[in-house]
Amino acid sequence: MTTVNSSTTSYLNAAYGRASADTSSSARTATTSTQPPSSSAATVVTLSAQAQALLSSQNSVPELSAVIADTRAALDKLYKDAGVSGPLDNGKLTVDLGGLDRRALFAIATSSDQTFTGDEQQAAATELRSRFDAVLSPQAAVARLTGDWSKVYKAAIDYLQAAGPEEKATAAWSAQLQALQRGHDESVKQNGALPKGIAGDLVGDFVARSDSGQSADGLRDFGLVAKDVRTALDQQYEAAEQNGKRLVFDRSGATGQLADLSGLNNRALSAISLNEGNQFSQEEIRAAKKELDARTRASLLMTLKQSGDTADPRGFSAGLVYQYSAMSAEERQALNWTSGVQDLAIKNYQMSSTLLSMFEQATGGGSLFDYIK
Repeated sequence: MTTVNSSTTSYLNAAYGRASADTSSSARTATTSTQPPSSSAATVVTLSAQAQALLSSQNSVPELSAVIADTRAALDKLYKDAGVSGPLDNGKLTVDLGGLDRRALFAIATSSDQTFTGDEQQAAATELRSRFDAVLSPQAAVARLTGDWSKVYKAAIDYLQAAGPEEKATAAWSAQLQALQRGHDESVKQNGALPKGIAGDLVGDFVARSDSGQSADGLRDFGLVAKDVRTALDQQYEAAEQNGKRLVFDRSGATGQLADLSGLNNRALSAISLNEGNQFSQEEIRAAKKELDARTRASLLMTLKQSGDTADPRGFSAGLVYQYSAMSAEERQALNWTSGVQDLAIKNYQMSSTLLSMFEQATGGGSLFDYIK
């Protein structure tokens, strides 16, 4: 079970600032004006009132007040379902905030009124920090292997760019983005090396916390996760029964209402696969293992596809290291991915790198990839 402490809130304040909008020029997004086309080349299109309303609804962003109200209601429902009065019990998380989006979490963590309690702010800050760390952790694992930290900076920049309007309106957000861009540029110039001494560098902060064992996982107690999953499956059984059907987990040789596991995250699937608390049937376990395996294979294939040059024999090893680092301990156990998988991937990467270096020396600097084309 994750413990929340004051350093989590301090981290949020340093990384993202408070929610009050910063109206300084540094916090605004620059716009570029262009000359309009000549009137002779213009085509005027008139949209119906219905079409204009549809476009407006598709492009609109909910007001912050609506986000806060919805988030307050969502939190209260979480407490009611879990039978608790708040998000923390003796400093430990009692509910899973994974279902709240980033904008809602930022609204909670940086609230300046009485809508959210101090415990709720700390819990939201923990979840935000956990999500950021989850993005950087697998990228950093690969960077430690390849020596290319520029991709870690790129991942951090992409994460920051996906922030909501309130987060982007803070001066802290602009400062952090500038620091990350500087870190990325310096890393590229230094052949992927990790830059040092950049003020406000979130990547540098992550590396320092990881090296000292302080990076947050933000993971809820695994036993409570299993309890939540059991409840969710029981609700599906009840819904099927109300429809006069039997809940089934495999279409082959069985008729009934097919169970939906798509809403469960990988850690929840792992709880079923490992039969945490001895509360899942063999049918449920088989279905969860099948779903988890399919997701892992799809994720690994996507990682390999994004790893760059498919002719590079190191790509597969780097992809395995990324995938391993992105998993929770329970996922690895459920899939039987021991530390030996990562160790072997690292050794294979290092061996391939040595062979490529030897080839380049033997051919006077020629690239193996150019040779095999």
